[in-house]
Amino acid sequence: MSNPSHNLQPEWSSEIRNFPSWLRPSIGKASDISPVQRIIKQRQIYTICEEGRCPNRSECYAQKTATFLLMGQTCTRACAFCQVEKGRAPMILDPKEPQKVAEAVKLLGLRYVVLTSVARDDLADGGASWFVKVMNKIRELNPGTQIEVLTPDFWSGHDAAVKQKERVKLLVEAQPACYNHNIETVERLQGPVRRGAKYDRSLRVLSLVKEFNPNLPTKSGLMLGHGETEAEIRQTLHDLRAVGCDRLTLGQYLRPSLEHLPVQKYWTPAEFDQLGDFARSLGFTQVRSGPLVRSSYHAGESEA
Repeated sequence: MSNPSHNLQPEWSSEIRNFPSWLRPSIGKASDISPVQRIIKQRQIYTICEEGRCPNRSECYAQKTATFLLMGQTCTRACAFCQVEKGRAPMILDPKEPQKVAEAVKLLGLRYVVLTSVARDDLADGGASWFVKVMNKIRELNPGTQIEVLTPDFWSGHDAAVKQKERVKLLVEAQPACYNHNIETVERLQGPVRRGAKYDRSLRVLSLVKEFNPNLPTKSGLMLGHGETEAEIRQTLHDLRAVGCDRLTLGQYLRPSLEHLPVQKYWTPAEFDQLGDFARSLGFTQVRSGPLVRSSYHAGESEA
């Protein structure tokens, strides 16, 4: 995978230097990051923490939390905000991946694991059964570890609506600790930001989870900075609560490279606090709202 930071153009370098002060996190201690990097490299597995160069990875690693990226590095979708590699010829599934991930969880002593994946519209079931295989192997080797799933919308193929329902049901029956599916942005901006995805399809994923198991916590998140208004954000939060979404993450979109969508606005910490308070007033039971918040930030903790 190419790394834009290795070949910065002057315009991009200037954009990084002009980040607001609140978007310059500590890189963390090497002692927190290096062991994880070594283990995942040795086993040829992936984490979204590394592939997405998450600003919170050292903090999460130190808290024994990590997010594994399943089914390769190449996504069949082409979302304009995401830095994961895109392509029409994704990797062949590694039959040893479930075992490798489970062993990594054990070696790292992880107490809470988030499993996510690239979109695999090329697979017969969109990769739903692969999630379950990895979950089962993790539980076999790590019976005390909780598992959250962060899935794509599973919308692909003939009779996509029927297949989406079947795939979501399969994941729900595997009994994750939380079912996460990110809506990413407001309804007006879905087209330019999330190519291949739709607002109503994402809401349907969260609604289906509650249909199959009303007691399973659901979660979603937005990346702010694409040009959305506060009113649009508030409406999105209302829409998420209308389908029973329990947990929420709000973070700042950071442009990965010049090939990605430019940032339209840097929302301030105070604005994130206000939006977080509004979300809590709607009844979200867990809210993480801040410039550097990402989907799995403090995922294993209850609301303070």
